[in-house]
Amino acid sequence: MRHPHTARQTMETYSPAEELFNARRRTVGLIAGPLIFLALLVAPIPVPLSAHRLAAILSMVIVFWVTEALPLPITALMGPVLAVVLGIAPVRPAFASFADPVIFVFMGGFMLAEAMFVHGVDRRIAYTGLSWSFVGSGPGRMLVVYGGITAVLSMWMSNTATTAMMYPIGLSIAAHLARTGGTGARQFALAAMLMTSFAASIGGMGTPVGTPPNLIGIGMLQRFAGVEITFFQWMAIGVPAAAVMFVFLAILFYFTGVRGVTLTEGSTAIVKEELKQLGRISTGERNVLIAFGTTVVLWLTPGVLALLGLNDTAFGRAYAQAIPESVAAMIGALLLFILPINWRAGRFTLTWDQALNIEWGIILLYGGGLALGELAFTTGLAEAMGKGITSWIPAPGTVALTLTFTAVAIVLSEATSNTAAANMIIPIAIAVAVAADVRPIEPALGATLGASMGFMMPVSTPPNAIVYSSGYVPITAMMRYGLALDIVGFVVISALVLGLCPLIF
Repeated sequence: MRHPHTARQTMETYSPAEELFNARRRTVGLIAGPLIFLALLVAPIPVPLSAHRLAAILSMVIVFWVTEALPLPITALMGPVLAVVLGIAPVRPAFASFADPVIFVFMGGFMLAEAMFVHGVDRRIAYTGLSWSFVGSGPGRMLVVYGGITAVLSMWMSNTATTAMMYPIGLSIAAHLARTGGTGARQFALAAMLMTSFAASIGGMGTPVGTPPNLIGIGMLQRFAGVEITFFQWMAIGVPAAAVMFVFLAILFYFTGVRGVTLTEGSTAIVKEELKQLGRISTGERNVLIAFGTTVVLWLTPGVLALLGLNDTAFGRAYAQAIPESVAAMIGALLLFILPINWRAGRFTLTWDQALNIEWGIILLYGGGLALGELAFTTGLAEAMGKGITSWIPAPGTVALTLTFTAVAIVLSEATSNTAAANMIIPIAIAVAVAADVRPIEPALGATLGASMGFMMPVSTPPNAIVYSSGYVPITAMMRYGLALDIVGFVVISALVLGLCPLIF
C-alpha cells in the first residue's frame, strides 16, 4: 500500500479522448477569452466606464476559468492586475483582498491537514475505523464505514488529498478480494472508488474549512452583504446537508454496488495488519491532535457561547474580538511549529519545507475572486448585473433565487473547478438578491453549497479524476451515479438552506 504522500501525488488521469478534449478546450479559451475582452471593451454598454472595463475583464477571466486556458490561480491574479492597468482601481485596494482574514483560515487549515499527512494521523483514523469489529466481513458495512471515514476526514482536509489517501485502501481491499476468490471484486472496486470521490466532496460541505467554496461564500457574504457566518453557524447547515446526502449515497451503493459481493476474512485482515504496522501513537501524532483539537475548540467556542446565551456578555464579546476564526486557525498552525518532536535535535511537528508541499495556489484563486467581487460592487457593475438578471426571473423572491442559483452552481461545477464556480456565481447571487430586495444569505449559501457538487465527469473535480484513473470506473457509471447525486444534492441543499437559514440567521 502506498504512503499517503505518494498517493497524494497521484495525477489526474484522463483517457486519450478526454486529454484531447481538454487540450482543445484550453486552446478555445486562449483564443475566445481575449476576443471577448476586446469585443466588450469597445461595445456600447450603458454602465459607468470603470464598470464597463471591469465587465470586459470579468468576461475574459470567466472564459479562462471555465476552459482552464491558464492555471486557475494565474487567471485569478490577472483580474486585479488588469483592473489596475486600466485605471479601474488603485493598486492597494485592488490587491487588499489577498490579505483578507479568511485567507488565514485557509492557511491554518492547510497546515493542520499537511501535518496530519506528515505524521499519518489520517491513516491511523482510517485503519482504526475500518478494523472496527462492527465492520467484520460485510461488504455493505465495510463500504459505509469506509465512506463515512472519508467524509469525516474531508470535513477538515482537502477533498483531493482525502481521496488520494483513501482510494489506495479501497483498491487494496478489492485487489485482495480478487486474488482470494471473493465474488464481485470489480463491482466492489467500482462502488469503493465512487464512494471515495463522492464522500470526499460531500464531507467537504460540513465545515468552513472542508472545501474552498465554503470559505469563499463566507468571505463574500461578509464583505459584500455584511453577513457574518460563524464556524458553528456554518456547521449547523453544512453538517445536516452532508449527513443527508451521505445517507442517500450509502443506501444507493448498498443496494446497487455491493449486492452479491462476498468479502473474505483476509480482506479485512489487511486493514488490521496496516493498523498494527503503525505501532503506538507517536509524539508527532499526539502533537498534531493537540494542535487540531485546540483549533476546533477555538472555532466552536463562539457557537457554544451563543447556545448558552453568553455571546453577548463581556466575555463573549471579548472572545469574539480576541480570537476570530482566522486567529484560531493560525494559533493551531503556529502550535505545529512550536510543539517539539525531539527538543535536543531541534525537530518540531511541522517544518517549513513540509509546509511548502501545500497547494498555496488556492489562496491566490480565492484572493483574486474576492478582489473581482469587490471591484464589481464598488464600480456598480454588480448592481447593474443584479438588476438585469432580476428582470429575467419571474417573481424573484427568496425561494426562486435560492433554487435558481443552487441549480446554476451545480451545473457550473460540472464544467469547471468548484472554486472557480464559487468565485463566479456567488457575487452574482448576492448582487441579484440585493437588486431584488431579497435577503442574500439563502441564494448565496445555495450557490456556495451547490458549487461543491460536480459528480458526473472526471473533469468535474480532482477527486473524480483520481478515482477514474484507477481503471475501475466506467465514465457511464460515474455519469449515472453522479446525476442521481446532483439531483438529490439540489433538493437537499435547497430545502435545508430555505428551512434552516431563517432559524439560524
